[in-house]
Amino acid sequence: MSSQTARPRLAALSSLFEYLCEKNAVTHNPVKGVKRPVVETYEGKTPALGDHQARGLLDAPAGDKLKARRDRAMLATLLYHALRRDELCRLKVKDFEHERRGVPHLKVSGKGGKTRYVPLHPAASGLVLDYLDAAGHGDEGDGALFRPVHRGRAEGAAAAITADGVYKIVRAYSAALGFKIGAHSLRATAATNALDHQADIAKVQEWLGHANIATTRIYDHRKTRPEDSPTFKVAY
Repeated sequence: MSSQTARPRLAALSSLFEYLCEKNAVTHNPVKGVKRPVVETYEGKTPALGDHQARGLLDAPAGDKLKARRDRAMLATLLYHALRRDELCRLKVKDFEHERRGVPHLKVSGKGGKTRYVPLHPAASGLVLDYLDAAGHGDEGDGALFRPVHRGRAEGAAAAITADGVYKIVRAYSAALGFKIGAHSLRATAATNALDHQADIAKVQEWLGHANIATTRIYDHRKTRPEDSPTFKVAY
């Protein structure tokens, strides 16, 4: 087992035997003294794209066909709003139509039934409107926003694109550009890019829908950049 798998399992066993000792079901905790493996790193292993790679991916779906319009809109929604695959698949047409304090927002249904509202990026908004105009389901508020495309047409309101479908789309376009990634890399890219451009980490946590800020810190690679070292902050 990997270190990250073994550590929590040993911890669970230790807790179990501590409980059994308290209840006089066993005489001792056999896990006590067992050396737990060191976790290699707390940094995320999901690769984040560079700016030029992200730009290339956004431009990858070429042409005016419905599939290309849909794919451009999906990639932009992922890269500009840091959504999970499942969150993208759950989006309905009406979720794209929210406004708060005069600013368009995207209503996102996250993990554990939690809802968050994310300001809509103008670049993504334009591409989604272009897709809806071509697909013709912009007035179906309760229908799925992103749908499978069959023979140049979007399928019915109940047919939302699947998480596996999103993964395959990202995989195919990125592979054609020379780097093969999964959809989660687009979430990591958005988070890393926002932090690199001095976004407040607490706001990024809320934006991503993380319950714990420690999870958000996984995407913060600023500490690894030489130019951000305290060395260059010293002045005499």
